[in-house]
Amino acid sequence: MPSAGGSAEAAENLLPLALSRPHDAIASARTLLAGGPPQVEASIAHQAWGIGLRQLGDVPRAVRELRTALRLAEQSGRSEREADVLATLGATLGRAGRSREGLARLDRAVDLSRGALTGRVLLRRADVLLVLGRHREALEDLRSAITRLRRSGDQVWEARSRNYRGFIQLALGGTKRADADFAVAEKLYAATGQEFEYAEARQNRGLVAYSRGDLPAALRYLDEAGRRFAAVGVVWPDLAIDRCGVLLAAGLSAEALAEMDQAIAAEGGTATKRGELWFAAATAALAAGDPAAARERADQARRLFSAQRREWWSVRSSMVLLEARYQSGERGEPLLRRVSAVAARLDALGASEASAAHLLAGRLALAAGRARAADRQLELAGRHSKDAPPIARSAAWLGKALRAEARGEVRGMLSACARGLDALDEHRLAMGATELRALATGQGAELAELALRDALRRDDPRRLLSWGERWRATALGVPPVRPPDDEQLVGELAALRDVVRRLEAAPDPALDKERRRLEKAVRDRTLRAAGGNGAGAWRFDVDELVAALGETVLVELVEVDGVLHAVVVRNGRITRHEVGPLAAAALEVERSRFRLRRLAHGRSRPGSTQGPARHAGPSLEVLGARLGDAILGPAQELLGDRDVVMVPPGRLHALPWGLVPGLADRAVNVVPSAATWLRAQRLRPPSDRRVVLVLGPGLSSGRAEVLRLAKEYPDATVLADGDATAENVLRELDGAWIAHIAAHGTFRSDSPLFSSLRLDDGPLTVYDFERLRRAPYRMVLSSCDSGLAKPVGADELLGLSSSLIPLGAAGILASVVPVNDPATAPLMLALHDNLRAGQPLAAAYAAARHGTGGDPVADAAGRSFVALGA
Repeated sequence: MPSAGGSAEAAENLLPLALSRPHDAIASARTLLAGGPPQVEASIAHQAWGIGLRQLGDVPRAVRELRTALRLAEQSGRSEREADVLATLGATLGRAGRSREGLARLDRAVDLSRGALTGRVLLRRADVLLVLGRHREALEDLRSAITRLRRSGDQVWEARSRNYRGFIQLALGGTKRADADFAVAEKLYAATGQEFEYAEARQNRGLVAYSRGDLPAALRYLDEAGRRFAAVGVVWPDLAIDRCGVLLAAGLSAEALAEMDQAIAAEGGTATKRGELWFAAATAALAAGDPAAARERADQARRLFSAQRREWWSVRSSMVLLEARYQSGERGEPLLRRVSAVAARLDALGASEASAAHLLAGRLALAAGRARAADRQLELAGRHSKDAPPIARSAAWLGKALRAEARGEVRGMLSACARGLDALDEHRLAMGATELRALATGQGAELAELALRDALRRDDPRRLLSWGERWRATALGVPPVRPPDDEQLVGELAALRDVVRRLEAAPDPALDKERRRLEKAVRDRTLRAAGGNGAGAWRFDVDELVAALGETVLVELVEVDGVLHAVVVRNGRITRHEVGPLAAAALEVERSRFRLRRLAHGRSRPGSTQGPARHAGPSLEVLGARLGDAILGPAQELLGDRDVVMVPPGRLHALPWGLVPGLADRAVNVVPSAATWLRAQRLRPPSDRRVVLVLGPGLSSGRAEVLRLAKEYPDATVLADGDATAENVLRELDGAWIAHIAAHGTFRSDSPLFSSLRLDDGPLTVYDFERLRRAPYRMVLSSCDSGLAKPVGADELLGLSSSLIPLGAAGILASVVPVNDPATAPLMLALHDNLRAGQPLAAAYAAARHGTGGDPVADAAGRSFVALGA
């Protein structure tokens, strides 16, 4: 049997260990108890065992161990021992939803304690008060606790108190004070070896970054916290809740919902935590556009919170329920009254959701014709502090804009729209990942639509063009922020190429699982990239556009409330023409693409001009005429015989413009925004005129194409037959004058940044292309679907060719439908003949289309590409 002194020393070490490494603490407590220690040491061992079980989520067993610890403490006659166990038991009961019993135990513990021990007890009472949403009372307890613990030199408990106080400061909007507390707590935890709690402090630093709008930093902190929790064997549900909030702010609602559903399935113990998980899942379902799921989850959360007397949480859950009812289409006075009451209660509780609640009440009041009520609610929705994160400020400006519109104050409405979009620019540029920048624009869609509707009401085409450009393809305005020497990213991309190459050779479930793991690792790493300082953000200027166009005609298609309008800039004059429903235009685009896909493989062998009977259907001329009417309408009459710059909305990006009769015989540059075209116009070709030719595997016709081009460009770098590897290709592409890649292409609609070109060592993805310092000045992608992109956010594009635009490519030729490889080769050769003759890319492509010689398959191939850029 160990000596009394030895067991006492062992027992004292158990309590710090229980929070740092709970599995080790439980094992050590069992060992100590097996030796039959005195009552005090036995009480400590059971207390540590209970804390460890609580950390691991087994609350019922934790409470049983703590009750045993309390009985032994009472028998020992040591009031300080009894107070300490009472405090732990009270905190655990509070976390289990039994707040009244928990607070009673904690109040008794405060009465029994003295000095530093009082500080420890006050901390645990603050924890229960925090769960209940009684932030001010919790803050008072923590201020007193920190003073007592600092005086006594108790670093671990001072750190815990600061960590809790930081969390409450954060809930009350004090991000600077919160971060200062978390930073001190982090240092104290590191100095005392508290591994679990150090991870928790890192997690809380992530919350501060999130509150400030720095989502990449928040993701970095939370990912690090997750690794540290895993290292000590703890699954921490708070981490999933915090990640949910960050993912929702980043526009990744599907990922947030999946994370919460997984966390709910894994959480077995604490009733308080189950309620918080259901609440987070409800907010995620609402953001994902699933109001039925949001109502179900929010109702689960509200019932749990009501049973636990957690008003702060219960009212917030009620608000999610009301938002779900609104999203389901419910309107009217009863809903307005309920939302207004909940908004007022959220205000009184100091909840951050109050502004959104007032905004919803304002919308409902406007719909009900209640002008005075709407004005008051939107005024409240428009309040914000200068320190609020950009998304919160943007939402407040939306409230101001709606209020000004309702009052007929057009100038105030437009000013609020501009200020709201400025705030979102700040939010967008804080992120380095193209995907996050694109998704972020969805936050500003309503602000942009308000201004567009005003321009339409005024019939002011210049304003319509300006506001159309204000929030169009902004994610492509500056390059992604990612160091080209990120060795971990390079290694993960190389491993992914190898896995995909092996999967193509022989399907294997284990390899497919590894592919998914690597894709997640690559994506997660890029999402954590911090943004730049805003350099490169550029304001669109209509006069600059008019001057740069010269004889060229620009047609920008703007969608307002489901209707397409063509804004035409010609000879310095700007006009607007209503085209028709966007849905009708999208249908004609799909019909045209379907016909081109069938024609692409309409013959059984090269040289045959006979296609199977099943490919009979409307001629390309008929389809083209329908397409022109649906896309351009009366604007077709204004094109004359000039070159054209087309600016379609994201939903119409994959449009074969060569089919439209009025565009078939001219140079057409397609761009996601007029600002993109202006930037491309300013680019200058590199001085060395380097040409790079790349041949991917499995293209018999591509080989002949590349070999012929190699003769035309005798000094070209040719990568083929095992040399066309990702690293070789990227090295040669960087800063080239012309690059031509003949390779199989794959568009990933599920994850567009994994769209790729197939090289000798596997797929070259968008993530690889984003490592380029500068894209080739001109790039020809003679592969299937290389021009496809997925519309996301407000009007953004994610895909293979679109990724090259912010990297400095002036012109890109890419296909928007699968093409017939043998039929494409003559088109590509003619294209390069025209390029060498000095023609711009779009003009070279238009001239090359005339050489199809009446062959329907070659004609279809000639119309399946688009010239992007300038």
